[in-house]
Order: sequence, then C-alpha cells, then structure tokens
Amino acid sequence: MEFAITFKGDIDPRRTVALCKQAEIAGFAYAWFFDSHVLWRDCYATMAMCIEHTDHLRFGPLVTNPGVREWSVAASLFATLAIQSGGRFDIGLGRGDSSRRVLGKRPQTVERMKEFTTTVKAMVRGENVSYDDTEAQLPWADGYDLPVWIAAYGPKALQAAGEVGDGLVVQLAEPALTKWFSDQAIAGGEAAGRDMADYKIMAAAPVWVGDMETARAQTRWFPAMVGNHVADIVEKYGKDTDDVPQSLTAYIEGRKGYDYRHHADKDADHLDFITDDIIDGFSILGPVADHITKLKALETAGVTQFNIYLMCGEEERMVAEYGEHIIPHFQGN
Repeated sequence: MEFAITFKGDIDPRRTVALCKQAEIAGFAYAWFFDSHVLWRDCYATMAMCIEHTDHLRFGPLVTNPGVREWSVAASLFATLAIQSGGRFDIGLGRGDSSRRVLGKRPQTVERMKEFTTTVKAMVRGENVSYDDTEAQLPWADGYDLPVWIAAYGPKALQAAGEVGDGLVVQLAEPALTKWFSDQAIAGGEAAGRDMADYKIMAAAPVWVGDMETARAQTRWFPAMVGNHVADIVEKYGKDTDDVPQSLTAYIEGRKGYDYRHHADKDADHLDFITDDIIDGFSILGPVADHITKLKALETAGVTQFNIYLMCGEEERMVAEYGEHIIPHFQGN
C-alpha cells in the first residue's frame, strides 16, 4: 500500500513546499490538493511550485470536476503539468461539491463526469476530440496517459468509476464500508468488459497520532464533510434503500445543514450531530499501533493508497510519525 497527503490550500506556500519535500523523504508517494478555487488558493499554481522542488512525488487535484473549467482549458492545464513534472501528474475527479455549491450551483451529472473523463484523457494524449459542439486538439501534447481517480458514493457514480476511471476515491477509513464501495466500482468495470486487476482504491481521511480527546477535536469536521455526499444519496435513494448500507446513512439523521464557507473547518458550527464513534470509525486516530492495525484492515479490504487529509494541525509531526513509525510496516506490500 502506498501513502499520500492532501492539502486544502490554506497553508503558507513555502511551508507547503517544505511539507512536500518532507513527505517525499518520508516515503509518501502522492501530494493531492483540494480544487476549490473560491474557498482556497488555486491548487495548480501551488502544485507547479511544489513539482519544481521534488523528484518522485506525484501530484494532482483531489478532486476537480467537469463544471469548473472549460474542458480544453482543463486538458491543457493537466497536460502541461504532466510535462513539467516528468509524468508525475494524476487527477481526482468528482461531480462537483464545494467549488460549485459555494457559488450556488448543483453538482454535475454522473454522465457528464464520465464524458469529461474520456474526453480529457484523449485530449491529454493529443487526440482530436468533440464535445459540446466543439472540436479540439492539443498539437503539442506528448501522448501522456492521464490517470483519473473518481470519487464516488452513490451506486451510479460507483458504477461509472469502474467503467471509465483508473482508480476510486473513498473519503473514509472504515474498512467494511470501503470494501463495499470498491466492490461496486470493480463490478461496474467488469460489467463493462474492463480488466480490473490493476484498478486502484484510495481511502482518504484525517489522522491523528496521540490522545483520543485531541484527535476527535481535530477531526470532527471530517464526518460532517462526508455527510454532504451521504445526504445527496439519501435525497436520491431514500434512507432505507438496499443500495446503500444503513450504517453509512444513519449517522446523518441529526444533520441540520452545512455551511460551505467553513468547509473542512474543525471549528465550524455544523458539527453538533457528529458522535465520537463516527469520528473514530471514519478517521485513523490514537497511538501508532492502532494506526497500523486499521491500515492493515484497509489493505485487506483492497485499499492500495491511504491518503492523509493533512489539515488537522501539527502537519509536520503527522508526516514524521507516519514516515518513521508507520510507512515502514507497509513498504514492499
């Protein structure tokens, strides 16, 4: 299993570079960035800067969406960063959450997400494509095969992730639920006739190495953020559907809303419905031994990358703890 870190775009740029350099030395494979241009600084300028100060770390947005940039602009951006990084660039893709909702817009459809995936991948390779009554080709593109990780929760989005994605993003560190999600995506790919042997599964969640009281205070925001996606599923399928595990949907019953101005904010006012057992289940918290045990369970459930949402405080210490005490247990796996 490989390891990654994710930034939300509010850390000083020089410190971000330093954290990426530290993570690379510590054995991390990826640095991902939230792509929410209103809430935080543009992630692509930051990634370009970090690329110049690293040698092996891979980069990408986690996640972008089909509705935030014109598609040829997006493809040109991705192809440029792939060239500048020497092929160290992926993208995470979703239907659009904070970057659209903060502007009063709805997420894109699953079909639109699928079309964006196939169109942009082709454009980054240098192929001529047609979309939205437009024909476009990047004559300078060099054939790069852009890896696309698709973030999904609902049945249709999970199926689409398997049909067109190179990997799945699950914003949870709960092994049983993560396996349920990944099984849906893999089944979708197999039904479409794809060979899913090399399909990637990412579990993304906050971590805290230390006492549980502090850990819960620093990570309570995370189940609330996940709750936005679960609320969408409940709105579409109902809370008693067999298509989604009841253990996932039950915890949002006390949810009263979500203020996107405080997205991924540990001090937000919309966290009252989150209980300690939900925090413990969704993240990885406590002493080093508990982290290793839960990560081993995630690995057994099929996770190929664990991605730390590095936005809970003491970021340098978390990277150091994982590099020194945790990642060595998974090297060569």
